[in-house]
Formats: sequence, structure tokens, C-alpha cells
Amino acid sequence: MKLLNKILIANRGEIACRVAATARRMGIQTVAVYSDADAQAKHVMACDQAVHLGGSAPKDSYLRWEKIIEAALATGAQAVHPGYGFLSENEAFAQACSKAGLAFIGPPASAIQAMGLKSESKRLMEKAGVRLVPGYHGADQNPELLQREADRIGYPVLIKASAGGGGKGMRIVEKSADFAQALASCQREATNSFGDDAVLVEKYVQRPRHIEIQVFGDAHGQCVYLMERDCSVQRRHQKVMEEAPAPGLSAALRAQMGQAAVAAARAVNYVGAGTVEFIVEQKENAKTGQLEMNFFFMEMNTRLQVEHPVTEAITGLDLVEWQLRVASGEKLPLQQEQIKLHGHAIEARICAENPDHNFLPATGHLQVYRKPAHSAFERGTLRFDDGVRQGDVISPFYDSMIAKVIVHGETRAQALALLDQALAQTQVVGVHNNVQFLRHVLHSESFVKANLDTALIPREAAHVFKQEPVGLNVAAAAWVAHSLQQEQAKQGADPFSRADGWQSHAQTLRRFPLEFAGESHIAWLQYGHAGRMTLSWGNAAGPHAISSADHFEFTPAAQGLWVTLQG
Repeated sequence: MKLLNKILIANRGEIACRVAATARRMGIQTVAVYSDADAQAKHVMACDQAVHLGGSAPKDSYLRWEKIIEAALATGAQAVHPGYGFLSENEAFAQACSKAGLAFIGPPASAIQAMGLKSESKRLMEKAGVRLVPGYHGADQNPELLQREADRIGYPVLIKASAGGGGKGMRIVEKSADFAQALASCQREATNSFGDDAVLVEKYVQRPRHIEIQVFGDAHGQCVYLMERDCSVQRRHQKVMEEAPAPGLSAALRAQMGQAAVAAARAVNYVGAGTVEFIVEQKENAKTGQLEMNFFFMEMNTRLQVEHPVTEAITGLDLVEWQLRVASGEKLPLQQEQIKLHGHAIEARICAENPDHNFLPATGHLQVYRKPAHSAFERGTLRFDDGVRQGDVISPFYDSMIAKVIVHGETRAQALALLDQALAQTQVVGVHNNVQFLRHVLHSESFVKANLDTALIPREAAHVFKQEPVGLNVAAAAWVAHSLQQEQAKQGADPFSRADGWQSHAQTLRRFPLEFAGESHIAWLQYGHAGRMTLSWGNAAGPHAISSADHFEFTPAAQGLWVTLQG
């Protein structure tokens, strides 16, 4: 089989950069597509060619599949990689690619269609012998029937939009009297989000874990599983941290879940990368006191997942390379018995959002964006996948994710320490973000002890949403920055009229008295060569400098002042 030599990546951001990196390593040329808002985006620069699609809104650009196919044909691409989101699970797009003579780097349209509706996929899984959560998945959507089914199943129940995803169109109902109102609310949201008000009703699993299995199939009838990922740490029903392997999962249960996932994939003649998601019930054995796990099919995502890097870390495999080889007609590179698990990996999603305001998505300029030292797009101890650069704009048009931090250690404890260190060294300034929130989750008792379930964040709310007390270093930096800003506003930019300590040939030290926590302190700002500034601070009655930070920076902003300290 001849490997593809040119592909179009029908996506943006970090996944487009991710696909382009593997393609480049394999000698495959890449074509980017972009919207008005993304004209200078990182993914555009990462590819060999780029084609403009249209306006900034997805409906005017990344969802215009006819323009994407036109671009692929015009540039001589042989295949289209859809990434995730946008058109990645659109069977009409997959069919259109095939009709145009383009390989769709994903499963057949029939598999996308079969797994696209939750009710239909559950019926298929039932036939394939894959365990389901007790519930109603029928076509009859009469509200009275749905109420009777909920009463039969027993409360609490979960109402889910059949065409739903991303946490939308879901309601937990604790008692029969609340069912009708919850159903109406869920159906309205389902109609607004997906254009389909059909729902299914299932028993709500208490203390559930979200564990998914990575599967891969080829066109030669082979299908394997590449271990599992635990995605239980969620906010607003959306994943925020993922790890592999799942803590506490026995080898026997891993094999059972893997075999069930392969059965699910085979039921729809699956080709390419896919993920079978299971909800795992945790019950304490009354006799032994040990937690016992039962797993049930939830859904199948017919694409590459955001969290695929943790699987790559523990297996040492490049899943995008596998996708490209399978799309070229090759057989899977490995048999099931050749796939091994090594160490432990954790991924944290850095998002432009405000955790203190219900994770409201944020926009703005990335005035400062610094990543940990020696990070790069590679498998290894530390990996940083992103699609942005310092100075870029986080717009309101697309997903709020800025980057993914992936660490790999010999043990879970080592991976935890590596991730904490990486997040501590990550600086995002200019837009609200969740970096500190992620560190709080990482340090929470439940996460450290691997006491995982989808309610971890609400349960640990007192810890993960805590506000860090402002220290003297922050107070000193803020006061000095504010003072300098006020001086510059009054005196202008002429260096010879400034009172900020600027000199043409010498170093200068300035003194800034301040009050903090009821005591007198002094901050000293040392001006060095080449614009270097060092900030020191200490008690007014004490030694000259108790502590200091190099690379002191301040940047005026629309709603205040951004201050950066390193040291």
C-alpha cells in the first residue's frame, strides 16, 4: 500500500497542529483551512499550504464542508483529517468526501450514523451483548410513557438527549414528582442544541466513574483496544483532567472492558480511531469492604479524542500515525498481544474560563503565555499540546481550550508531581484561565488518593475553589507596577523626563515604601542593562532584601494591570 502524500486538516487549534506534526514526521504534506479570525493562527503556519474558508463563526468557515472538499481537491490533497469537533462526527461530510474521491481519515459514514444517536447505539450494543445501564431507549417519546418508564426503572434517573453530547441535554431526577418538569426542560435544551428533542431515560448510577477504552480498527478486519483512560474529573459534565491507566482498575476488568469495546466496534464494522465510553458503578462489598466495579456502555465517539495523548504516553504509540496508515489501506501495526502498558500519564486541559463564575468562557489577548522549560510536541516526560502563541487573541467563536499539559511518570505519584511542577511553571496572562484551579484539583484529597468519580469537583469545592491569600511579593509587585504606570501616564514616554530610574549607562535602584498586613515594608526595583528589572522586598526595619524576583514585568491592560514575576 502506498502511504498518503498530502492531506487537508479540516480543523483548527491544537488538534490541527497535532495532526500536522505527525504528518510532517512521516513526510506527508499538509493543507490548513482557516477563518477570518484565524488568518495568522498557529495551525496555519504549521502546514505547508492554507486555504481561507470564510467568516469567523464556525457556520461560515469550519462547518462549510463543501468549501473544505473544494479546497482539498484544488490543492491536490488525497484525504481529509477532521480532527475532533466541527465535522468529525458528521456522516454526511464523510459520505461527501468519499463521493469526491477523498479518503476520510475516520470511520465509515455508516458507523458514524449508527453511533450518532444514543438510543440507536444502545439498541445495537444490546444486540452485541455489551452491558447497558437499565433504562428506556425506545422510539416512543410520549411523556406519559417516559414517566411510567422512569417510575419502573426507579429513582434517581438520568434523562439524556438522544442526539446530545458535551454535557448538554442532561437532567438528574430524584423523585417521580419532578420528572415532568425535568423532561420538558431537557427536551427544550435538546431541541435548541441538537434540533432533536428525543430523549432516553436511564437509572442514574451513584458515584459513577467515567472510564473509556481506546479502540482501533482497520479495513482488513482487525480491531484492538489500547487500554483505558479515566475521565471522571469533570466540570459541567465536561472533562478537565484525564489519566491512564485508570487507578484501581484490575487487569481482569481492563481485559473485560477492552473486549466489550472491541465487540462494540465490530458491531458497526469500525475502521480507524474510536473511543467506547463506559460508566462504571462503584459499590462497596458488604462482606469485604472493598469497592467492586460494574461497567455499562455509555456511548461511542467516532473520532480521535482530545485526551488521546495519555494513551500515547502509556503505550509509546502515535495514534495519528496509526490513523494515517489505516487511511492509506495498511493493516494495524500491532496485534493485541503486542500492545503493552508502561507507567502512568495525566493530562490537564488549560482553558480560557473563569472557575469562580461557573467556568464562564473568557476572551482576550494572551499578553503573557509561557510554558515549562524544555516542553515540546513530543512523547516523553512532559508534553505540551497547544494551538496558540503569546500575543494571540482568544476569540468567542471557538472552544475555550488553550492547551493540554501531558506528563508521564513511572508511577501515578511521580506523574502527579510532574504535572504540579509543569502547571506551576505555566504562565497565562491577559485572559481568565483555570491553571490555579487545576493545581487545586491536583492537590485535593480525593484526587491524590485516587478517590475518583464524576462528583469529585463538587465534593472538593471548598478546596478547589479556594482563593489564594495575596502575599507580600504580589502586593509589592502590584504597588510598584501601579506607581510606574501612574508616573508614565503623567510624564509621557520621553526617557529624559521620566522619574522611573532610567539612565543611559548605569544601573539604578528605586525605593517604594508600602504598608502590608499592618506592617511597613519596602520594595526595591533594580534597573539593569537591556531592560532587565529585579524586584526585591522586605520589612522596613530589616535587611536590604529578604526575597527577590527576576524578570519583573508589568503591562497596562483595559481593566487594570497585568504583573508578572519570575523567581
